[in-house]
Amino acid sequence: MAKIALGSDHAGLALKQVLAAVLQDEGHEIKDLGTHTSEPVDYPDFGAAVGAAVAQGQAQFGVCVCGSGIGIAIAANKIPGARAATLCDATSARLSRQHNNANIACFGERLTGVETAKEALKVFIETDFEGGRHTARVAKLDAL
Repeated sequence: MAKIALGSDHAGLALKQVLAAVLQDEGHEIKDLGTHTSEPVDYPDFGAAVGAAVAQGQAQFGVCVCGSGIGIAIAANKIPGARAATLCDATSARLSRQHNNANIACFGERLTGVETAKEALKVFIETDFEGGRHTARVAKLDAL
């Protein structure tokens, strides 16, 4: 089982809570970095916190949720070593792991249904990086 850092802004709180419960039910250890209320907050703070937790080895994976999944992914990707991908379904989850070695799954609560997000997260966690021809490409990403 993996240690997984989670973060969201107020617009992603409900979906983050659902995904946290799913991860816990599957035996993963979660570290919820906030937010914990529906009071308005800024998504960059939580994307950066999850990105840092993953990049520093405090968590194997991260999960970020905001209204669209885009802004929080941009914030997480500002942290060297974080590779955040906004996921819309199981296929994007699988490819983000296999080809990009993504380590943070991002979701948009306003754009992605709960069941779709749950399925995508399961695929994300269970899929391994393929390596091979993708290794040099991921190294280039990390060097940027």
